[in-house]
Amino acid sequence: LRPAPANGDPMLTVGTLAFDVPAVMGILNVTPDSFSDGGRFVGRDAAVRQAEAMARDGAHIIDVGGESTRPGAADVSEQEELDRVIPVIEAVVAAVDVPVSVDTSKPGVMRAAVGAGGAMINDVRALREEGALQAAVELQRPVCLMHMLGKPRTMQQRPEYGDVVADVRDFLAQRVGECVAAGLAEDSIIVDPGFGFGKTARHNVELLSNLRQLRATGRPILVGLSRKSTLGDLTGRDVEERMSASIAAAVIAGIKGAAIVRVHDVRDTVDALRVAAAIMERERVR
Repeated sequence: LRPAPANGDPMLTVGTLAFDVPAVMGILNVTPDSFSDGGRFVGRDAAVRQAEAMARDGAHIIDVGGESTRPGAADVSEQEELDRVIPVIEAVVAAVDVPVSVDTSKPGVMRAAVGAGGAMINDVRALREEGALQAAVELQRPVCLMHMLGKPRTMQQRPEYGDVVADVRDFLAQRVGECVAAGLAEDSIIVDPGFGFGKTARHNVELLSNLRQLRATGRPILVGLSRKSTLGDLTGRDVEERMSASIAAAVIAGIKGAAIVRVHDVRDTVDALRVAAAIMERERVR
């Protein structure tokens, strides 16, 4: 992290990418079964229109995913995932001047996505699938390593921790070390505590409250809480009614030290973070 010389706003530099902090990553699921927007953007034209809207609204990154990782989600073959995401990545890269990330754990999809113009890899399995770490080392693109307890199909079946913050922090620090030892550039790594991935609402609240402890990993932190079930537990709202809660969570994450927030509602999140940043800057100069 370094200050931007032009206006003093903090900047995030990861590999060859640089963003204002906190950066907003717009979610673009091209899946029929994602928990919030499954089926809405499965066609290439619909996906491109959504990407263009997110770019206009201030997204710093657009994250394209072709396999749902919601609790209980079924596995998707590599070929099906390729068929879903590669045409969309090619079209989005051509349509908008915003870096595109691919949300995948499959090495073949990583390689094809980068070949199609993808600038970043976002892996919920932290490069633990066979061949994934080797592919990331070969590609040398920014990578987000996420913590997940178990697998999507079973991860929410009574997850338990001794100390959720320490356990997640230690896993991420260890995984960063392993990836660097394998040849991945350390300055290309982002970490994600994996809100909702093998965690109860209580675990998620504890992690967000203590987010600064994860900075002990030495890497920037990505937070994804948008519309998740924890926000429904806290508010009693259905998934389509969680925008306000999602924005509140994103602002808290930014205040707590998140470098990137991954969201569905880009425009409103960008506006909220700008207001929070102005207040925080005023507090710093007093």
